[in-house]
Amino acid sequence: MSKIKTLIVDDEPLARKGLAVRLKDFEEIEVIELCNGGQKAIELCQQQDIDLVFLDIQMPGMNGFEVARTLSESVKPLPAIVFVTAFDHYAVKAFEIHALDYILKPVDDNRLKQAIEKVQSYLKTQQDNAHKKKLASFVAGITGNNCEEILKKLATGDVIEDKKFPESLAVKEQGEIIRVSTATIQWIDAAGDYMCLHCADGQTHILRKTMKELEQELDPKLFVRVHRSAIVNTGQISKLVTQSSGEYLLVLDNGQELKVSRSYRDKVKSALAS
Repeated sequence: MSKIKTLIVDDEPLARKGLAVRLKDFEEIEVIELCNGGQKAIELCQQQDIDLVFLDIQMPGMNGFEVARTLSESVKPLPAIVFVTAFDHYAVKAFEIHALDYILKPVDDNRLKQAIEKVQSYLKTQQDNAHKKKLASFVAGITGNNCEEILKKLATGDVIEDKKFPESLAVKEQGEIIRVSTATIQWIDAAGDYMCLHCADGQTHILRKTMKELEQELDPKLFVRVHRSAIVNTGQISKLVTQSSGEYLLVLDNGQELKVSRSYRDKVKSALAS
């Protein structure tokens, strides 16, 4: 097997050099460069065929989770990514199954050996898609793209759990409480202090909640906010139309047209591409 082309990404000079020294004991590893930040690592991965990235989690500017997310979206095949962290075992369990592997600072020789063996196995089987899905699941689905929040929880030792989103919403109607399945909701718009849930059966249910509360309650993999007063079920999106004015218009499968504000345009594009 050819040499494993490797990057070390860490904002601490001593940590970079220390890991590089330890990796000299592994003849199968070829360290291409020591990067002091995520952007440099991303550029190198886009320009060269990098097999392995040792990626520090807590870095200024762009943290390790954000780097991993960018790599998963822009580099193919995706390098094997091993997170490097000073967080304790208990906190690390939260993302253990989602990375190819992780090692703790200070780096233990036996643990490093295990990580490299896992990398070798991964590269031999070329499980790029599986690794990419795990990364995407962790940095997007589980964290809801809020990398800073998970960093804070890891730093304080808080338990990080998969967020469970409700399959239905409770709505009061004529003295009764009914359950509206979230899967049937096509889009939501605001009417004053109330939210209008437009459903696939043609019915509209009125719910007293704020748009911000609903956005936090609904699964971000299924719903995307397109305007300060509108949320859309991504499965109902037919197309995104650019108008002559430069504005964007979202068209749903049922023909409903919704304006997309500039501040939410990139989110909508990302939802359409996923």
